[in-house]
Amino acid sequence: MSAQEIHKHAVLPPIVSRSDKEFLESMQRYIITETERVGCNEKGPADEYYIIYRNVFDKVIEYVTAYKSILTSIKREYDTFIETIKKSQRTAFYLHGKLQALAAEPTALAHHQRRATQLKEKIRIIKNNSLKIQLQIDQMKQLRAEYDAKEVKYCTLTRNPSKPIPGMTLQESVSLDALCKYMKHLEDKYVEIKQAMLVKYIPAQKKADLDEEMIVLLKRRDVAENLNKELQFRYQRLQIVSHALTSWVKSDMSSSFQDFMDQIQITKGLNGDQGIVEELLEDDPSKAKHAEIMLYYIERFNELISLGEYEKAACFAANSPRRILRNMNVMNKFKAVGKIRGKPLPLLLYFEAIFSTSRAFRYPIDAYLTLEGIKCGLSEKRLDLVVNWITQERITFSEEAGDVMSDYGEQDTFNKAKCLALAQIIYSKCSMHKKALLCLCKQGQIHEAMEYMQQFKEFTSDAVEHVMMNDSFCSLETWQDVANICSQNGFNKLSNDIMSFLRSQAGVTEISEEDEKVNPMEHVFW
Repeated sequence: MSAQEIHKHAVLPPIVSRSDKEFLESMQRYIITETERVGCNEKGPADEYYIIYRNVFDKVIEYVTAYKSILTSIKREYDTFIETIKKSQRTAFYLHGKLQALAAEPTALAHHQRRATQLKEKIRIIKNNSLKIQLQIDQMKQLRAEYDAKEVKYCTLTRNPSKPIPGMTLQESVSLDALCKYMKHLEDKYVEIKQAMLVKYIPAQKKADLDEEMIVLLKRRDVAENLNKELQFRYQRLQIVSHALTSWVKSDMSSSFQDFMDQIQITKGLNGDQGIVEELLEDDPSKAKHAEIMLYYIERFNELISLGEYEKAACFAANSPRRILRNMNVMNKFKAVGKIRGKPLPLLLYFEAIFSTSRAFRYPIDAYLTLEGIKCGLSEKRLDLVVNWITQERITFSEEAGDVMSDYGEQDTFNKAKCLALAQIIYSKCSMHKKALLCLCKQGQIHEAMEYMQQFKEFTSDAVEHVMMNDSFCSLETWQDVANICSQNGFNKLSNDIMSFLRSQAGVTEISEEDEKVNPMEHVFW
């Protein structure tokens, strides 16, 4: 063979570069590693093998750029073919399962038919048993009806005299002594039953007679009760007279007994209330009953005070009849208690209770108690209570109460405006118009003060002068502004009175309009 032929048929193996060799080795390692990782040890095709080699083929395509297009086309055809095979396998698997289900349908149908037959047999047995039970029930009903009919028939029959007597033996029933003894026993029992019937049952007429008798007795009882009340009343009155007579005898008897009795009626003989003595000395038992009620209130109030239940005592005093516990003596009892640590002041509880019920009973609290109540509320820093009492008109308005509110406003600068407003309300209610006007001026309510002065015609020049003299809040210049405002609003007389008083003050000179144009410092600059 010639050298030319050798060159023609002999092909040298391709020279693999180092990078290609490393790439091939890395691919081989990747295949081995991934196969071990997914655990594909079984022979034959598997999805895991397909995924591993597909990834390797993708990497080869990316590495071999010269054959990338042709390799990509080949891979796409292979993927299409493999997907078609997988789809055919899924279809075959589905059809195989459906075929098995169709093959099992005759067996299931046979089972259902057998079960239906069994259930029909059970239904037939149950119906037969029900029919038998119903027949037994009907037979029992028939037997019960026959038994009841026989029992009724037996009960209607007369007793046979030849039969033994119940409760006696055959020998006793033929013995004369035993029969006499038994008859005596039956007679005694008959008498006992007859006597019991007379006691337990009475005729209707007897019941009507007893009802009439009961009505008569009730009337007699009512008369006796009224007589008892009258005698009790007389006894109480005689006790008072006896006590008075004993006291008169023990005294020097310088005055007549009638005068001494009048003195008892004047004095507060029973816990400081004159009305109780007067009612007991009258000839009306109903008033004596009221006196007993008032005595109960006094005793109960003293009991609550002694027990330290001051809040209940205050409410009890506020609701007492005829205002017997709304006086200075009761107030002094609460005042004597003083302050209790951790609890409200008892005196304030008393005032709060009586003021809250004053409008309900339509009896206003007297002026002195009102004054003490306002002082107590202000001393305890309870201006809110005082505001409620005044605005709701639960107190008796007086000049002294207004003075207390005005003085408190001077001490408490934070609530000064509120106190002056309350004082102005009090002064207005008790017709102290000068002081009410002064309160308006101290509040700076000039227009309201002018309207107030115009509203009351009794304001004369002397009254205006009194207000201006006692006003420490407004200066003379302010009063001049007040006069100008009065003139602008049509209160000419009031404006003239204010200006007249201002002109009468020492050191005050009226400057005319021409004098205002003159410069008093003009000579200094010439």
